[in-house]
Amino acid sequence: MPEASAATPGGRAAGAFAVKSRVMEPEDVRRALSRIAHEIVEKNRGTDDLVLVGIRTRGAPLADRIASAIASFEGADLPSGALDVTLYRDDVALKGPRGLEATTVPADLDGRVVVLVDDVLYTGRTIRAAFDALLDLGRPRAIRLAVLVDRGHRELPIRADFVGKNLPTSSHEVVKVHVEEIDGEDAVLIGESAGA
Repeated sequence: MPEASAATPGGRAAGAFAVKSRVMEPEDVRRALSRIAHEIVEKNRGTDDLVLVGIRTRGAPLADRIASAIASFEGADLPSGALDVTLYRDDVALKGPRGLEATTVPADLDGRVVVLVDDVLYTGRTIRAAFDALLDLGRPRAIRLAVLVDRGHRELPIRADFVGKNLPTSSHEVVKVHVEEIDGEDAVLIGESAGA
């Protein structure tokens, strides 16, 4: 997200943002994604039937990186795609229409184990929307959730299977994830919205 925007519930942009601290640097992000990659393979007992799908926008490059990490130590190229959940969100009426991005699911999901990847897990509403979007595309055998940051404050009974960093926050704080592919750097920032 741009430096001047803040993550709202679900990690999306809105309003001004004042950085209080950087809680993850590029090496921290790399290590967290590497650990998540190993945990995914261990839990799945290999790479058979695995598909990684990142939630747009920042979950998509994170899913690609996890797939690359798994390829580096397992020698297996996993399908990795991206999912736009805009039309499935429950806040469209509140926030108005948003631009749509492409959904690219690289494999038939029926009977597969789909690892859904996102940058920040907050209320759980984005993940709920992603479940609905995935189920419109097929019937996976299982859906697992991997997130770089879990900041708490859940509004729905959703829990991540793989977490890079648990980051306790207050509800008025904002967590922003930057990724090299979009923002020019890897970092996790914590701050407050202007006026918070």
